Amino acid sequence: MNAIADTGLRRGAPVKRAVSIEALIGWAFQREFASVDFDQVNTARDPSPNVGMEYIILKRAELGCRVDGGGRSDPHPDADAVADALSVLPEGVGGRAMALRIAELARLGQSHDWGNDTRLSCRPRAWRRCKHGEFAETEPCGEVKYLSRGRVRRVELRVCPVVYYGHSTQVATLRKSYMLWVMALRDLRDTFRIYGGLTSHEVTAELPPLQPWREIV
Repeated sequence: MNAIADTGLRRGAPVKRAVSIEALIGWAFQREFASVDFDQVNTARDPSPNVGMEYIILKRAELGCRVDGGGRSDPHPDADAVADALSVLPEGVGGRAMALRIAELARLGQSHDWGNDTRLSCRPRAWRRCKHGEFAETEPCGEVKYLSRGRVRRVELRVCPVVYYGHSTQVATLRKSYMLWVMALRDLRDTFRIYGGLTSHEVTAELPPLQPWREIV
């Protein structure tokens, strides 16, 4: 028995590349320049309001092409599949806003920020520029009077409004948004693992940690 028979692969059968869902999305938007187009997917949908990623993937498998009624076909079919799946991301994991956020992070090659580098800081609320450089903006807050050489003099008091960054509320917001991002990736991962729809890739179970801050000692 030859090596091909031993591995259970048919001669000429394509070998799919195992990849995490985050890496797959990064490849689709960085290397293949995929784009999320909500309008194209909406025009190809069934009239039912309950259509989701499963429908798009099954239709792609049935037709062997992107469900968009035509248009560009430059990206790899798997990249288009990723973009289509993102375009119907359920509202329970962020919907369209999260889809755009995932695509944006993928193009930048970044993961979602969860506040790991956030430090409490106090900064001026606004800045002003002049020929001498950049300075924190101030505003009047009263005046004081004092006697100098027999004359009453007035001096305006000014204060610099500040904003505190990195407090617990901001960190909590970042972490909540991060967890929703991971849950959206999990939704995409499970959809591709259950329904397939990819020609050259096989999505693994790997996901970013849901609460990485708990792993920090």
